[in-house]
Amino acid sequence: MIEQAKQVLAIEAEAIQALIPRIDGHFSAAVNMILAGSGRVIVTGIGKSGHIGRKIAATLSSTGTPAFFLHPAEGIHGDLGMVTANDIILALSYSGETEEMVNILPAVRRIGARVIAMTGRAASTLAKNADIMIDVAVEREACPLGLAPTASTTATLAMGDALAVALLSLRRFTPENFALFHPGGALGRKLLLTVENVMHADDGNPVITFGKSVKEALFVITAKGLGATAVVDEDGKLVGIITDGDIRRGLEKGDDFLNRPVEKLMTQTPRTITKDKLAAQALSIMEKNIPRPITVLPVVDEDYRSIGMIHLTDLLRQGVV
Repeated sequence: MIEQAKQVLAIEAEAIQALIPRIDGHFSAAVNMILAGSGRVIVTGIGKSGHIGRKIAATLSSTGTPAFFLHPAEGIHGDLGMVTANDIILALSYSGETEEMVNILPAVRRIGARVIAMTGRAASTLAKNADIMIDVAVEREACPLGLAPTASTTATLAMGDALAVALLSLRRFTPENFALFHPGGALGRKLLLTVENVMHADDGNPVITFGKSVKEALFVITAKGLGATAVVDEDGKLVGIITDGDIRRGLEKGDDFLNRPVEKLMTQTPRTITKDKLAAQALSIMEKNIPRPITVLPVVDEDYRSIGMIHLTDLLRQGVV
């Protein structure tokens, strides 16, 4: 069993390795055709090729190349109405003779869409009727019967990934672009969520002015529930921060310090962040603070005025981890 499984992986790995020399002028022409096109990439295939096609379409769409999947059997019964002359058909068929695929070619040509074939048979009907043919032929399938598409579907999937990534690079697609198409995912939260989106501002921002007592600071900390308060001067500029941890450590020395001014206990020049920065950056500052990580971070404007406070739990709640 183990040896059989290892052989499957070896055969499929060989199939992918064999594709490397085929990244040639045909591949470049396909990439350039898609880049120059004003329409969508419409991926089509049936059976196992259809499953692979759906994944390729999804990868293209999420990396900056608008694409969708068209089932060829549905295509010949009306769904070809989705296709326009500006679109590019990416047709997947290892044999290149799949009946449903061959049947839609005349209509696609009449519509005016161009065709990129991804097939293992250069002499097939599909290859001969395509504008560009990308060769995904494999020496053998990993299936010991030589029947179930295994190495061939892996090779097609890998070539689809190569196509998508080449397009991604040429479009200068950034992580921020990727996050825009994945706003519900962890990456989207990390790359689109800013400090302003999660900070406690206005009445929720714990602030006390320079010269007030530690006791008064304790009342602010308790009322706002963030475990800290910013200390500001008469112009609202941040001059320090005092945390409940600072107060607990002070209590160990006696309660007389509660009447002292906050500047005697506060941390001067604390770590800060501005509201336009990514929430993920705030998390990084908290985690990498020296000598120990912190759980709160004051938010300041361009004049260093205190405008908000961000707490570690706010970032955890938003999934910025």
